[in-house]
Amino acid sequence: MLNRKARLTAAAVVAATGIALTGCAGDTGASTGGASTGGPAQITFWGWAAGYDKSVALWNESHPDIQVKYETITNGGAGGYDKMLAAAKAGTAPCLAQIGYETFSSFLAAGLLQDVSQYVKPQHAEFPEWVWGNVGVDGAAYGVPVDTAPMGMFYRSDLFTAAKIAVPKTWEEFKTAAAAVKAADPKARIMNLPTDPYLYAGFAWQGGAPWFGVNGDAWTVSLDSAANSTVAGYWQGLFDQDLVTSYPAFDAALFSAWNSGEVWAEVGPVWSASLIRDNAAKSAGKWAVAPMPRWGTDDSVGNSGGSATAVMKGCANPKEATEFAMWMSTDDKSVSNLIESAAILPASTSGLANAALDAPESYYGGQAIYQVFRSESAKVNSNWRWGPVMSTTAAALGDGLGKVPTKSATFQDALSGAQTDTVSALEAQGFSVSK
Repeated sequence: MLNRKARLTAAAVVAATGIALTGCAGDTGASTGGASTGGPAQITFWGWAAGYDKSVALWNESHPDIQVKYETITNGGAGGYDKMLAAAKAGTAPCLAQIGYETFSSFLAAGLLQDVSQYVKPQHAEFPEWVWGNVGVDGAAYGVPVDTAPMGMFYRSDLFTAAKIAVPKTWEEFKTAAAAVKAADPKARIMNLPTDPYLYAGFAWQGGAPWFGVNGDAWTVSLDSAANSTVAGYWQGLFDQDLVTSYPAFDAALFSAWNSGEVWAEVGPVWSASLIRDNAAKSAGKWAVAPMPRWGTDDSVGNSGGSATAVMKGCANPKEATEFAMWMSTDDKSVSNLIESAAILPASTSGLANAALDAPESYYGGQAIYQVFRSESAKVNSNWRWGPVMSTTAAALGDGLGKVPTKSATFQDALSGAQTDTVSALEAQGFSVSK
C-alpha cells in the first residue's frame, strides 16, 4: 500500500482537479447522499455495471432500516468519473460510487474518499491483500472490493487441435506456437497485438514490471525500467516477425478475425469471456480457456480490471454504507446475481466459492471457464499499484502503442513517452517524484 505522505500535496492536487474538498465535507450532514432523517438510513450509490441495480433491490427487500438508492451513470472512463468529480465539487456526491482500481488512487490522492477501515476490519480476511492494496493506503481502506480480472488464454480449440499445436504454457512456447499457427495457415495469426494501455498493463503486471512505486515520501515512475523493456521487447519481437495481427483494440475487424479463424487466441482478462462471446457468435462452441502463459518458472499472472465500491468523503452514514458494500460483495444471492448479470469474478473468498462459477459455458464448448480464473486469481502478482495520474499515463501510452502497427513507434518508444508525460503530470500536480 502507499505511504500516506506520498499520496499528495493536497493543495496542489485540489487546485489541479478544481475540487473544493470542503464542498463535500458534509458539515450539515446533507451533502453526500446519506443524510439521516430519523427514518431508515438513506444511501445513494452511483455505478454502471450490469446487475448492480438487482443487488441493490435484493438488499432493500431484506434491510428496511438501511435503504440504498441506486443511480446508473455512464461508465467511469466515458464520463462517469467526471460526474463524480463535479458532484464532489458541488457537495452533492453520493455516499457510494463504483470506481475501477486503476482510478482509485486518483480519487484517494484528491482526498475524495472516506476511511472506513474500522467497518471492514471484521471481514478483512474475505479479500486477498493485493486486492486491499488497490483500495487503501497504509493499511487503511476506503471502500470494498467487488471483483478482480485475472488474465487467461482464450483460444480456438478446434483450430489448435486440427493443426496439432499444443496450447502454450509459457511465453516461450507461445512464441513457438505463434510461428506454428502462421505455418499452418499463412493468413492466420495466433493473437492480436495488445495496444490498449490497460490491457497491456496486465502483461506488465504479470511480468513483475510495475509502473509506480513509493520511495519514502515520493512517487517513483518506472514505465521505462529494464523489466518493462523485457515485456515490451517480447511483444515487439512478435510484431516484427509478423506473428500477430495489429487491429485496433475492441475493433469490429478484430471481432471478424475471431469469427473467421484469422486470429486463433486472445490472452486477456476474465471479462474477455463475454467480449468474445458477444462479438464472435459464429464461432460459438469452438473456444476454450487455458491459464495465462507464464514467464519461465514464475507462476504469476496479470490482472486487467476490477472495481470497488468506494465510500465518498462526507458520507453521512459511512458505517451503513460500508455494511451494504460488504454485503454486495459477499452475500451469496448478490454475488450470484453479479456473476450472472455482469460476468464478474468475485474478489471475495466467499464469492469465489459461489456455485455459479462452476456452471458450464455452452459458448466455450461446455467448459466451466470460471474455474480457470478462480484458480488464477490466487496467483496474481502482488507487486503492482496504480498511480494517481492514470488518465495521463493511459493517454500517453495509448497514443504511443497506437503507432506501433504503422511502425511509426515501438513499444519502447510508447513506454518512454508515457514515462515522460507521467512524471511531468505528477510534478505539475504537486507530487514529489523520486528520480
